[in-house]
Amino acid sequence: MMAHTNVVSGFVDSLQEPRTPYISPNRLSKALGVPVTGLAQLTGVHRNTLRNPSSERLQGRMREMIKVISAAAELTGTLDKAIYWYRNEPISDYEHKTAAELVAEGHVEAVLAFIRDLGNGARG
Repeated sequence: MMAHTNVVSGFVDSLQEPRTPYISPNRLSKALGVPVTGLAQLTGVHRNTLRNPSSERLQGRMREMIKVISAAAELTGTLDKAIYWYRNEPISDYEHKTAAELVAEGHVEAVLAFIRDLGNGARG
């Protein structure tokens, strides 16, 4: 379990906007393999908002994404698998939407509950 925690912690650290307490939209978009405009869509904010990393709405949305990806990484064992799952795997319990789509719609707690269920042996 400790190795997974280090992976997640390193991932979170790597996203910091230099010399600020904020998550960097550019770094998060690179980690997710999407253009910055794609990050706007995933976070549900206007693309111009990404120019202001200190936007509380943007920071909140990015924190939610990271929370879900971190939980998925603890389950899958790697960040790459977790990010792939987050962006691509349809969840049958939720109209076959991906975790990314659900988080963008504001259903963070539902996705986290789904990940907890998987971790407890339920099948998705």
